[in-house]
Amino acid sequence: MGFEVAPAFEAGSVAAAEWPLCQVRLQDDARFPWLILIPRVEGAVELEDLSVEQRAMLMEETVRAGALVRRLGVVEKLNVGAIGNVTAQLHVHVVGRRRDDGLWPDPVWGRGPVVPYTDDERARLLSVLRSSS
Repeated sequence: MGFEVAPAFEAGSVAAAEWPLCQVRLQDDARFPWLILIPRVEGAVELEDLSVEQRAMLMEETVRAGALVRRLGVVEKLNVGAIGNVTAQLHVHVVGRRRDDGLWPDPVWGRGPVVPYTDDERARLLSVLRSSS
């Protein structure tokens, strides 16, 4: 069957880049600069489903994503999480937060109405992400 992205990711985010381990997706929510890393490992649900080498690569790609999130918007703090309660497929959220972002200091997952990017802003952010890959 091979690697496939869970439908929930297709509905709420946009594919931005392919890194050595992960597909990188831009979360379509203009309230926060937010990337999702999805390891291209068929059936991966937990970190333990990755090899030692893949786990190390995921950490490096998470750090790389954090640097990119800082380029996408004003960021005071990076939130990184691999929650998976709604979508079991292994994925890591890298979210930029600010003290004035409206949900601070609460978590962003499942909170408030999503504010999709305009087509122009989404295209600009995807350009930034793709030129940095």
